[in-house]
Amino acid sequence: MSLSLEELEATAQEVLGKIRSHQPFQSSWDTAAFIVFLTFIGTVLFLLLLVLAHCCCSSCCSSPRPRNESAGKVRPSERHKGVDNLALEP
Repeated sequence: MSLSLEELEATAQEVLGKIRSHQPFQSSWDTAAFIVFLTFIGTVLFLLLLVLAHCCCSSCCSSPRPRNESAGKVRPSERHKGVDNLALEP
């Protein structure tokens, strides 16, 4: 699927001709496709802005929560009797 030099040159001349005529959109389909493309690019940029705002503001806007050191610890009296503890029962 390689394009020959003549095809590339013809395409470039066609694009340059549309630019020179100040009429880049020849049909309503061209205009609609360009609007869809701009909407897509705008949505992507908006989502990137939201991600950037979330990353920047989540660290500075939220107050740091105190760490509860005993949250991960389980007292021996509170241990659940599971399958792994059955062998230890008398």
